[in-house]
Amino acid sequence: QVQLVESGGGLVQAGGSLRLSCAASGRTFSTYGMGWFRQAPGKEREFGAAISWTGKSRYYADSVKGRFTISRDNAKNTVYLSMNSLKPEDTAVYYCAADLYGLGSSVSNEYDYWGQGTQVVVSS
Repeated sequence: QVQLVESGGGLVQAGGSLRLSCAASGRTFSTYGMGWFRQAPGKEREFGAAISWTGKSRYYADSVKGRFTISRDNAKNTVYLSMNSLKPEDTAVYYCAADLYGLGSSVSNEYDYWGQGTQVVVSS
């Protein structure tokens, strides 16, 4: 069983920055692929970013590419999402997810565990 706990969400003005964290339980975090997804009110959950277990492969949705950066610290069992140049359309609940296969993916069905989410609100 893997538990994921997100933190770092909040209210920020457009153009601002936030860094989300996702702390994972389990001694094998370093073997998981990790992803960040988001769900805006009235919309389906969508892919944001993913990182492989080695950290060498990273993937981004076009909507966040160049503004968001995913990273991981295996010593701390934590994955991060640094978000810059935030826009009102980035407002959503952000979820982290663990892919036990290790590669990371843009497909939500390929993830095995999910956190409870953290709210991000970007005001205009």
